[in-house]
Amino acid sequence: MAHPYFLVLAYAGAAFHGWQVQSAHRSVQGELWSAIRKLWIDAPMPQGAGRTDAGVHAKEQGVLLWTQKRWDAYRLLAALNAHLSPDVRVRAVQEAPYGFFPRHHAVAKRYVYRLDEGPSANPFLESRRWHLYGAAPIDREAMLNAASGLIGTHDFSTFRCKECSAPTPVRTIFDIRLESMGTEFNLVFEGDRFLMHQVRIMTGTLIEIGRGKIKSERVSEMLNSKNRKLAGPTAPPEGLYLEKIWYSPEWGIGEAIPSTLGA
Repeated sequence: MAHPYFLVLAYAGAAFHGWQVQSAHRSVQGELWSAIRKLWIDAPMPQGAGRTDAGVHAKEQGVLLWTQKRWDAYRLLAALNAHLSPDVRVRAVQEAPYGFFPRHHAVAKRYVYRLDEGPSANPFLESRRWHLYGAAPIDREAMLNAASGLIGTHDFSTFRCKECSAPTPVRTIFDIRLESMGTEFNLVFEGDRFLMHQVRIMTGTLIEIGRGKIKSERVSEMLNSKNRKLAGPTAPPEGLYLEKIWYSPEWGIGEAIPSTLGA
């Protein structure tokens, strides 16, 4: 009988071709599967709460895996980490109830896009933030004003890539906020679910607004058009982090959902 466990997994995405297992490229799912198979050769493939693109990082990816025997949580964490490379780590382990599935029972997610600006990039932030070169600062107030138009339930066809296979483009954004730290700043996105490349396209669009290349009042027009060509470019992957996931409370997994998320 297989025993289900829920893991909180963190990884630096620079050397991975995304979460999903691939035959010819290194993936987070593939690496974790290899580690669990060191403990149980017939272990099923671990399942994540969602996919991340190549180069995207995660601080709290939720993962369900199964073991052949019951483990003490700390011993399982240590055993898995002993077989993982330093750029991916199990951060927490708990037994999971039968029937729980992270992808199906996630009700809210937080993504953070980390940026830095100025005439010179910080070499210690390479592959960790998107550096925006320029002598003039980005208009962060204009970005925030535009972001308010993205909050709510909308058809986000304009902000998804053509390869996105989601059955519906309708998503709910609970909040978008900007956290400033001198030349560094973060865009925080909280929503029920996100489409493929949605956060990166929204970030690229907001940056173009901050640079004065797109007017902030055009966000409503973009949404209504359902036309990807009207939005800004897709931001590069290195600044994006899957920061937090909340699950349906009846499963007893993770932290309680903040009331601000409307879930």
